[in-house]
Amino acid sequence: MSEVTKRALEASLKNRLLQKSLDKITISDITNDCGINRMTFYYHFKDIYDLIEWICVEETARAINGKKTYDTWQQGFLQTFQMVLANKPFVSNVYHSISREKIVDYFYAITYDLLRGVVEEKAAGLRVREDDKKFIADFYNFSFVGLLLDWIKKDMKEDPQVIIDRISTLIQGDVAKALSKFQQNKSKQNILND
Repeated sequence: MSEVTKRALEASLKNRLLQKSLDKITISDITNDCGINRMTFYYHFKDIYDLIEWICVEETARAINGKKTYDTWQQGFLQTFQMVLANKPFVSNVYHSISREKIVDYFYAITYDLLRGVVEEKAAGLRVREDDKKFIADFYNFSFVGLLLDWIKKDMKEDPQVIIDRISTLIQGDVAKALSKFQQNKSKQNILND
């Protein structure tokens, strides 16, 4: 029942966003639209932004759906772009209604696992420190989120497949190369410290 209630609140918020901007929507608007009382809303979410975060996480998790390997990351990112495009009124309204920092946080949190999975896969058998692996995943994730937000800002006009193909061309083999360099740097540091 909890999932059904959350989905009803999601549908209601998306429906409201077709009619007015996020800053004009109240919790009462959402709950009245789907026939749920305000206390039920607060049982599941602390505020509208919490509901937005849940929607973003859920939508992206469905889009990525296990595409967390080196061979499938492009498909995971493509499906993320396609999910954003399919939810264009929602995403555009949210993009223009909340701080850029909050949006970066939403997308960063939901795509980080995909990139971390790729880094972990490529790091198998290598002696690379955890903070170095995190740094590599952060670097690529911030790049991806930046490109995604720029695409949203430009009204999602460019074909997502073209963007993903360009990203793939740019970084092909670079995750493994970065891991190798961090492993080499660690070896050099160990020699210098001895």
